[in-house]
Amino acid sequence: MSHAARTPGFSWPVLVGLAALAVPRVVLHDLGVIEEGSLVNGLLVFLPPLCWIAAVLWRRPSRPFLTVLLVGALYGVFLAVGHQLLWDSAFGQTTPALGGNLADLDPGAQEGILRTAAVLSSLVTGAFVGAVTGAVAALLCRVVPPADNAPEQVGRQLSDRR
Repeated sequence: MSHAARTPGFSWPVLVGLAALAVPRVVLHDLGVIEEGSLVNGLLVFLPPLCWIAAVLWRRPSRPFLTVLLVGALYGVFLAVGHQLLWDSAFGQTTPALGGNLADLDPGAQEGILRTAAVLSSLVTGAFVGAVTGAVAALLCRVVPPADNAPEQVGRQLSDRR
């Protein structure tokens, strides 16, 4: 297996930085600073994945889908951590509770179940956003010609000359 096939296309600090672009929305939403449907919320929802796509189109990693899927998975981790850290701020005195047959469960156990579900939901959301964005990025990498000065292309051209 070649080195290019084993690397995610970006250094780990860049992958984490790309995923972190989505953190402000998590924080601002959980603190109640922005609301669903607002322009600012829309920008904070769509700009980070657009930046992920732009970075992939600029860098042209050998596996664009997997690169962005990884960024999305990292975003899911940030989402999970953010929701856990801001749990009390997001819910205040109206902490969510289970209903139905689980309504009589100990409040501590209910909170544990709900927090676990929130973590799992965040991880799935991050992976899903990464998969959808990665598919778009991979498609665009096939139809949009690379710039002559794209780093990956320059590296290939230099290695071809040797």
